Amino acid sequence: MTTVTRWWWVRHAPVTEHNGTIYGQMDLPCDCSDQATFQALAGMLPVGAALVRTPLQRTAQTAEAIAVQGLDFSESLIEPDFKEQSFGDWQGVSYEDFDKIRDGIAHRYWLAPAYERAPNGESFTDLIARTVPAITKLTASHAGRDIIAVTHGGTIRAAISFALGLDPERVLAFSIDNCSVTRLDHIDHEGQHHWRVGFINWLPRSKGDQS
Repeated sequence: MTTVTRWWWVRHAPVTEHNGTIYGQMDLPCDCSDQATFQALAGMLPVGAALVRTPLQRTAQTAEAIAVQGLDFSESLIEPDFKEQSFGDWQGVSYEDFDKIRDGIAHRYWLAPAYERAPNGESFTDLIARTVPAITKLTASHAGRDIIAVTHGGTIRAAISFALGLDPERVLAFSIDNCSVTRLDHIDHEGQHHWRVGFINWLPRSKGDQS
């Protein structure tokens, strides 16, 4: 007997009110004005899935914008462990000032290497450590169903790292754009568990810079 649980990971819409600063877990709103994007998301995501989002308003606004375009969810859950990485004392610091703090040594894909913990915050590996148990819990409680998780770029990379068994530093190389969809299928075949990748960073339509 085989049970397939399909995870549809959606990154929230662009945050435009951060004034050029690092925001991490800061609770900032997002821009959901691009109706064509949400129409496309509502058209490709499964009807009747369980919705999981984080306590941060940008995921609530993104989920609502998809629902407004006609996608019905069977239930709605809030999972605090899916929040973005906490950058601690770096949150609220401008990228320009952060570059000075780091002596101009920029990480290739992220603010810091995967194993470096932000002062009074988390490392990317810390994010993985709190994300994985929540994925495991929800996969078990929603076995055989579709789960739409409206979360954050770091969280989705953490899910990819878990599913593919990738080193945290390597997984930071994945691009996860705003409003993109990543599908990861959990397969339970007679008690043997593995993951299958449907697609990563699928964009509902061509867009410009979403940073």
